[in-house]
Amino acid sequence: MDIKQYMTEVGQRARQASRALVKANSNTKNKALMSIAEQLEASMDTLIKENNKDLTAGKDKGLDDALLDRLALNEERIQGMAEGLRQIAALPDPVGEISDMNYQPSGLQIGKMRVPLGVIGIIYESRPNVTADAAALCMKSGNAAILRGGSEALHSNQAIAACIKNGLELAGLPSDVVQVIETTDREAVGELITMQDYVDVIVPRGGKGLIERISGNARVPVIKHLNGICHVYIDDKADHKKAVDIAYNAKTHRYGVCNAMETLLIDAGIVDEILPELAKMYEQEGVELRCCERSTAALTQSSIKTLAATDEDWDTEYLSPILSIRVVDGMDEAIEHIFAHSSGHTESIITEDYTRARRFLAEVDSSSVMVNASTRFADGFEYGLGAEIGISTDKIHVRGPVGLEGLTSQKYIVLGDGHIRQ
Repeated sequence: MDIKQYMTEVGQRARQASRALVKANSNTKNKALMSIAEQLEASMDTLIKENNKDLTAGKDKGLDDALLDRLALNEERIQGMAEGLRQIAALPDPVGEISDMNYQPSGLQIGKMRVPLGVIGIIYESRPNVTADAAALCMKSGNAAILRGGSEALHSNQAIAACIKNGLELAGLPSDVVQVIETTDREAVGELITMQDYVDVIVPRGGKGLIERISGNARVPVIKHLNGICHVYIDDKADHKKAVDIAYNAKTHRYGVCNAMETLLIDAGIVDEILPELAKMYEQEGVELRCCERSTAALTQSSIKTLAATDEDWDTEYLSPILSIRVVDGMDEAIEHIFAHSSGHTESIITEDYTRARRFLAEVDSSSVMVNASTRFADGFEYGLGAEIGISTDKIHVRGPVGLEGLTSQKYIVLGDGHIRQ
């Protein structure tokens, strides 16, 4: 296969499909989403069968448990994909939304209209549910999509792609609105991220290495986050039960996800009250604790095993049952630690002090900042976006979970009546 020619043809078809999609109304797009959801549910046995091929190959290749968990499909996750599609169908269509219409002294009426970005290339690893989520979000927001999943999920992605194709055709839309790359050749990625004539934006989803390579080599704008070094800070005015429940959930709910807590910060004034109980709960879950000297000292009366935290730990996204713990002297030190080591993804404070909560919200500069809530809520589904195409920690265009509005832009519209400039 000539990869350059293949990718050029994919790009040309995507550009043509994007122009056709602009003409589609909301009802047509929603019909396609509902049809794809039905196709996924009707094909559940096939999807699980194809996914098992990927899981078997992944185990043979020695993929770790976290990656295998991200790769796995079951009835619940397939139902979740279908539900995400239906939620997106129920959301307002952002395309064509007009805002800020005002009359100028010249008599012109000037405002903004929300429009699709055009063609979106998405490069992702492991998680096959991204195929459905990305296709749905791109389509509802009026964009054609070129999807390139990881080789470890090839069978799963192609099975989901067949459901998407059938759903699009049933709704009367071109099947090229969503194209899933059929080759695992890495050269396809190199072509995709440099096709300026056909691709308007790239969204990479995966490990830090992948995203760094894409960002460094792309000639097309990139929406990205490199990693998820998320913090929970337990203030000395925290409610005991809330602190324990949230810190436990933020780490142990799922390990291999970008919104899992990787560093726990505890105020010195509450560490002896909170940490021994939490550490025991973590130990029961098999979580390895990497502690600073003061947090280690707080656990000396227990039999809980700890390791000494290194400087590298504060900057590590584990994506596994490992947690770094540091004791801090108040909010200033907590915020300074977050400023120095956060990846800008999600941070949470546990406190009953309203003033401190407001200060944390104002001063912590991450894409999601929370009060008395688990970092695990930082995703598009929980934010009411229906699904997300990824998390952006950039500060321009879109930030945080990227849903429908994040996949659109705005253009100025001007309404005149024979106006000429004097």
